[in-house]
Amino acid sequence: MNAWDVLIHDKEKIDWQDIRLDETNRRYLQQVIKEYTYVEELRKYNLPVTNKLMLAGSTGCGKTSTAKAMASALHKPLYILDLSTVVSAKIGETAGHVKAAFDRALRDKAILFLDEFDHLGKIRDDKDVGEMRRLVNSLIQLIDYLPDTALLVAATNHLEVIDPALRRRFQLTLRYQMPGPEELDAYYETLLQAFPESLHHVDRKYGVSYAEAKDHLFTGLKSLIIQSLESQEVQSF
Repeated sequence: MNAWDVLIHDKEKIDWQDIRLDETNRRYLQQVIKEYTYVEELRKYNLPVTNKLMLAGSTGCGKTSTAKAMASALHKPLYILDLSTVVSAKIGETAGHVKAAFDRALRDKAILFLDEFDHLGKIRDDKDVGEMRRLVNSLIQLIDYLPDTALLVAATNHLEVIDPALRRRFQLTLRYQMPGPEELDAYYETLLQAFPESLHHVDRKYGVSYAEAKDHLFTGLKSLIIQSLESQEVQSF
């Protein structure tokens, strides 16, 4: 099976300082990056590098951006496997897709980002229990034998539905919260720095994720720019 049938090789570079994280998550993730920097020294003490991370939280709060920033910081390729697209009616096919993804990440010493990880838990109600257990056991083995030359990052919006045996395999679980008004204002100000002050009065939206806030802001900016251009065209007649 060709891993590229299911994997996305994401080449977008995101600077570590450009992602929105609370201080606790930032501290833990910086620790992981430093562990890889000093991996040889840590091995002398028989200390394992943290290479299995679970990111849990609402859509648009920075889980995928975190994986991209880590890939940039560690100079590793990033491979994305969306489990919602590979979970098949035939459990054996799903296991084959997942193994192909792991094999490729291991071969290339990459970061493997398993998106929509909760799909492995959600399908328990629909599939044969024995088949599901075999899939979970297969994934557990892949995770257990993943060397620290590769890094596994799983993302989920529903941590509670994931099999406890799978959750225990991850050395670090970080929870991503929806940003409050102050966090969003700081984010808006950062985004607006790239635009002239005449556009800074654009409407702001709250109670949304960072991704939704960015989309909303850019829609507003485009509207203001188009209004300005149309006004100039009218005046020119």
